[in-house]
Amino acid sequence: MPDPNLKSRTQFNKLQKRLRHYVGDAIADYNMIENGDKVMVCLSGGKDSYTLLDVLIGLQKTAPVDFELVAVNLDQKQPGFPEHVLPEYLESLGVPYHIIEKDTYSIVKRVIPEGNTTCGLCSRLRRGTLYGYAEANGVTKIALGHHRDDILETFFLNIFYGGKLKAMPPKLLSDDKKNIVIRPLAYCREKDIERFAAFKDFPIIPCNLCGSQENLQRQAMKVMLKSWDKQFPGRLETIFTSLQNVAPSQLADTRLFDFFGLKAGQQNEEMADSLNAGLELLAL
Repeated sequence: MPDPNLKSRTQFNKLQKRLRHYVGDAIADYNMIENGDKVMVCLSGGKDSYTLLDVLIGLQKTAPVDFELVAVNLDQKQPGFPEHVLPEYLESLGVPYHIIEKDTYSIVKRVIPEGNTTCGLCSRLRRGTLYGYAEANGVTKIALGHHRDDILETFFLNIFYGGKLKAMPPKLLSDDKKNIVIRPLAYCREKDIERFAAFKDFPIIPCNLCGSQENLQRQAMKVMLKSWDKQFPGRLETIFTSLQNVAPSQLADTRLFDFFGLKAGQQNEEMADSLNAGLELLAL
């Protein structure tokens, strides 16, 4: 009879190899990490950020570029937050880390009416604090644990509720123009991350300590995508590929394409200039 433990190890090795491959591809495709970078991994205590840190530690040993890693967690002083979990875990890995202590919980509770979703304000306060730490400590890249499913959920949220063709880019310049944010898990599927986290038995800290309801709109997108993935295998992969294969002339945004000046017999070079002008306008 085959050894069940051997089968599990084989499955884990394949899963780990797949995740490292996806992360390596994303880093290469978007030039996320360069030689000499100091990469701050934002660690929340959830499966995604644990997986991100684990994969980056593995890649750091074999990558063709030399880069630093520092794990950073923001202790927002939520009641019941297990303050010992992350330091003990990070100490066991021997990874440089820092815990930022800032009571954003009280601010959120004071500003948001009881019963309303607090996630929006909470995330903005968290982001501002982490950006400030990065700037003050020589961090050149801020790594977040968003994966492919997060990107697709955001894409459909913006379509259904925001009237925009917009998602989460794998790499972006922050609004203050001072920080580069990267999402190395951009090609990774959430179901793979869930399996990986279970195999590794990460000390997960649930994101429900504040008692806030989960964003119901995002939850609806998650249910929709999972249903599609089950009924139509490969659909999510195709949708994500479409985000990398945009044809502005086939949409309807006059800022991205000069429909007004479109003429018969127009040369490709002129059309390219029109497109570039539109992209520059959006970047302003």
